[in-house]
Amino acid sequence: MRIAYQYKLKPTKVQKILINNWLSMLCAQYNYLLADRFSWYEQNRCSINACPLVCHLPDLRNNPDYFSQNKTLPNLKKTHPWYKTVHSQVLQDVVKRVKLA
Repeated sequence: MRIAYQYKLKPTKVQKILINNWLSMLCAQYNYLLADRFSWYEQNRCSINACPLVCHLPDLRNNPDYFSQNKTLPNLKKTHPWYKTVHSQVLQDVVKRVKLA
């Protein structure tokens, strides 16, 4: 026989405000990381038939993968101090969700 527990959270008004602030910050971070990956793709894609053999190519930057985007999180907390309220594992989970997108 399996027993399952179901919990219901009843946050206070202050906790609701804090959770909503975290969600908006995490949404903004998710969109920024996803846009970074899309912009990298747009800058580096080239159809094989459309590229001339002799042309100037801009310097290619590394593909923004899970590890490179995870390395930017400490700098994010320094440049944007309000991200210090969010736990580091939660921010790492945002990077993981971008990887799965």
